Amino acid sequence: MDEKRKFSELSNKVIGCAIEVHKTLGPGLLESAYQQCLCHELRLNNLSFEMEKPQPVRYKGCRLDCGYRIDILIEEEIIVELKSVEKIKPIHEAQILSYMKLAEIKYGFLINFNVPLLKEGLKSFVL
Repeated sequence: MDEKRKFSELSNKVIGCAIEVHKTLGPGLLESAYQQCLCHELRLNNLSFEMEKPQPVRYKGCRLDCGYRIDILIEEEIIVELKSVEKIKPIHEAQILSYMKLAEIKYGFLINFNVPLLKEGLKSFVL
């Protein structure tokens, strides 16, 4: 299977899981609640993931633990950064792009659960 098709199938599963969580819980909860529920939904859909994956910074040949954590890394191919905020800001987009660069991961989703319809809070990124 080619990379694009594989990514498309995986991304559809991930988005489906996020929609299911949002449909069940609705907006207004803490980010941590959505994170736990999304991870449970990913498990139910047999997707492998790491939650709160440490992401070191590489600087001049040195790996430094600066306390960065990727919310969810799915199948070692997609970074998911979760928010539960009134509005996505440019700093949130910069954050996921930085994580993608540091982790050398090509695909990412920024998901804000604090919206009436999840499609309004979903943004995808490709490096």
